[in-house]
This record gives sequence, structure tokens and C-alpha cells, in this order.
Amino acid sequence: MRKIKGLWKLLFGRTTLLVLLLLFQVAVLIGGFALLDKYVFLFNYIIGFISLIILLYILNARQNASFKLTWIMLIMFTPFFGVVFYLFTRVQPGTRFIARRIESTIEHQRPYLAQDPQLLKRLQAESPETAGLAKYIHDSGNYPTYENTQVKYFPSGEDKFREMVKALKEAKEFIFMEYFIVDKGFMWDTVLAILAQKVKEGVEVRFMYDGTCSLSLLPPKYPDKLRKMGIKCKVFAPIMPFLSTHQNNRDHRKVLVIDGHTAFTGGINLADEYINEIERFGHWKDTAVMVKGDAVKSFTLMFLQMWDIAEINTPTPTAKYIRSGFEPAMDLPAEGYVIPYGDSPYDTEYVGERVYMDILYNAKRYVHIMTPYLILDEEMITALTYAVKRGVEVIIMMPHVPDKIYAYLLARTYYGELIDAGVEIYEYTPGFVHAKVFTSDDEKAVVGTINLDFRSLYLHFEDAVFIYKNPAVASAEEDFQRTLEKCQKITKEDCRQYNVFKKLLGRVLRLVAPLM
Repeated sequence: MRKIKGLWKLLFGRTTLLVLLLLFQVAVLIGGFALLDKYVFLFNYIIGFISLIILLYILNARQNASFKLTWIMLIMFTPFFGVVFYLFTRVQPGTRFIARRIESTIEHQRPYLAQDPQLLKRLQAESPETAGLAKYIHDSGNYPTYENTQVKYFPSGEDKFREMVKALKEAKEFIFMEYFIVDKGFMWDTVLAILAQKVKEGVEVRFMYDGTCSLSLLPPKYPDKLRKMGIKCKVFAPIMPFLSTHQNNRDHRKVLVIDGHTAFTGGINLADEYINEIERFGHWKDTAVMVKGDAVKSFTLMFLQMWDIAEINTPTPTAKYIRSGFEPAMDLPAEGYVIPYGDSPYDTEYVGERVYMDILYNAKRYVHIMTPYLILDEEMITALTYAVKRGVEVIIMMPHVPDKIYAYLLARTYYGELIDAGVEIYEYTPGFVHAKVFTSDDEKAVVGTINLDFRSLYLHFEDAVFIYKNPAVASAEEDFQRTLEKCQKITKEDCRQYNVFKKLLGRVLRLVAPLM
């Protein structure tokens, strides 16, 4: 019966309909151009002229060099396909509206995002390079640095889920949730039952998930179901059967804010594989953090920015949700400095990548990295290899059991040159690493949603928290070392013995990696 239901869903589901509609659009385009066959020479001249204009635009655009090179090659070698694909995926008036909405919400929130100058002076005295990074994150990303904040690191989805359930049950005023993936099962059913109860108790609940969930995970009318339960719900960028840039810019964040004093983020979505309730790619290794204290303000504002993007009316009254005067509990020290930050594809600042590169360029002893994907541009390769040349130990932990075969093939194409430069690469043999963690020199850590690939660094809405001289840094590094014991080190010999066909396919994919 399950097989029959699966076949029925495949044949008549929304995903199939979406693909058919997209193919229909492409067929209409090709058919239209076929009718112009007798004007083929004129058509070629027009395409050539448009190609030249687009190439000049790309060359002068403020854009990553890898993106430029890929688009230039595509348009030069396949002018018709390249031009059509570029116009469909890069030119869209709607993106300007979204960018303006983001600017408007940031301007509305600016009074709450001011940096305490005395705090920055203290940080400057302790670490000038970290103070410089803090200044960059505030000036370019509008996120201040905080003290008086507790951070608890979770080495697994199971640990995070237990603490998350406890925190949700203790909510008194409001709950904000923003997730990339939501799937029915034990995890989501447990959370939803708590949310329904909290609504009955008078707690305001806002829930937002990315539109990709509507493809295969949740019914299209699911927001209506949640609204009937009293939960305010929004779908970010619902997938529509039209080619569009906006559909490339997904909300990859995982943010939970409770009463303005507690926040969670990390790699863990709301689906059973993230807590190993079901097995998909072996054991699922993931991480998260719980933040309590002053720094939660940035997570609250981060959520409201995304919520207000689709608001036609006035922005959410921010002051209602801001908390101050946090008194830390005795169970967890509120030491060091904490900087929650977000990254948007609608500006020219790649904050997520810059933070990672700053850690690499300023490391003195080591940088340890957990990431599910490894699709790098030349800037990141240079940062990784230059760190090694300065005597810094750089270790990258990757999955041994991938969730996406094309991403794994691509990642393998970088192994050889990184290993030659002295970067150590390990694969997690029990299964899949989904964690996004940097640790460095027993002082710095980043935990969040930002993968080492083009989508996370350039195309998605992301979030993370930079932690400096807080005990959570030691917890993250201890977890890295424990997990490393379950990993296999990749050698140059392993790279040589890798399947030739897979090597070739990976190299071909690398030509278009920025577009994947």
C-alpha cells in the first residue's frame, strides 16, 4: 500500500506538477524561437548583441569572481541557453522590492542595534583583531557585540531537542520560530503540541518556514491549519511554477526565540532525522547552541526582519519584544563576548564568508571545521591554505555518507589540492555531518547554519553566532575532538584511488559549481 501511495504521489503530486509547468514554459520558449527559423541570422545577431551587453554587465558587477567566470563561460560557449538562463535566474524586479523591505526593517530596528562603545573598547584592549571583526559585523551586518550572555553548546540534535522542549514549555509571552525544513514526525508533532497548548495559555506564537517545504514535506494549505490553531504562520518565498531568482534565495536559518531572553540556532531543522529518530544517511551528526541574555536581542530582531519582509502594512512594533536587564542564572557562566549575526543575499556584503575568513587569517594555532559541504571559491581556498603555510593546523571534517551525491563529488575535487597544501581532511564514518562549526585557538567559535558552499555563502539567508572567550568554545572544541575519533583521515593515496568516472564527473560539476 505504501508503494502505491508513493507512486500516486510521484505521478500526481505538486512536485511533478511544478516540474511539468517549468518544462512547459521551456517548451513554449523553444517553440517560439523555432518559428523564427527563417530569421535565424537576425536572431543570431540579436542573441550575440544581448550576450555582449550581459557579459559587459557581468564583468563590471560587484560579484564574486567565481560567479563571474561561470556565467561568462556559459554565455560564451552556449549563447542562447546562457542568455535565457541568465535572464530567468538573475534578472527579476521582485528582488529590488525585497531588498528595499530589508533596508526598511533594518532602519526601523536601528535604534535597538546600537553598539555599546565602552564594550567595544574593552574588547579592543583584549583583542584588537576580534574588535575589528566586531566592528565589521556591526557596520556591514548591523549586528552588535554583547556581554552578559550565556551560551550552551549541544553536540547533537537529541541534546538540543530536549532543551528546546523544556524551554518551549516554560514560555510565558511569545515564541518565534524560523526554520528551513519542517517535516511531520515525532519531533514536529511534539513541538506542535506544545505550541498549541501555549496558544491556549495566551502566548503569542509566530512560525515561519521556507517555501521548499511545500514541495514535498507539508501540504500547501498547512499554514491555514496552523492559523486555525491560533499560530501566526508565514511561508517564506513559496515555490511557484515560474523560473525566478527569488526561488534561489532560500531562508536557510534555524532560529527559535522564547520571551526575548532565550534563543536557539545551529544546523538542526524540525524533522526526525536531525534527532536520529529515523535513519537516512547513517548517524546524523549535528550541533546547536542555546543563547540566554543580552545577545538574544539580535535573534529577536533577526526573526522580525524576515517576518516583516512580506508585510504590506507597518513593521512589527519592535519594542514590545525587546528585553533588557538580563540576570544570568548560576548554572552557566555569562563570560566573554557573543555576536549573533545574519547574512542576506540581497546586499554586497558576504558576512558569513568574511567571518570564516577572518578566523582563518587571524588564527595562531588551529582552525577546526565541521561542514556537510565543501564547494569553495578561490578566496576561501587561499584563506585555508595560507593559514597552513603560517603554521596553523587546519582540519576539515566532512560526511562519509553524503545526502547529496553531486555535492560529495564536488567536495572530493578539492581534497587533493587542500591535502597537498597541508590541510587535513577527515570523513565521519558513522554517517552524515550536518554541523556548521568553526573553532580556533581555544578562544573563538562559530555555530550556525552557514555551510562552506556557494549557496550558504552567497545565495541564502543564513544566521550564526560568533563566540569569543566563552566556555561554549571549549565545549565545541571538545566535541570536535571526540567526533574526530570516529573519523577516517583522507590521504593523497585515497584521492588517487578514487573512481576515475566520479573524479571526471566532479570536475565537470565544478565548472558550474557557483550555479548549483
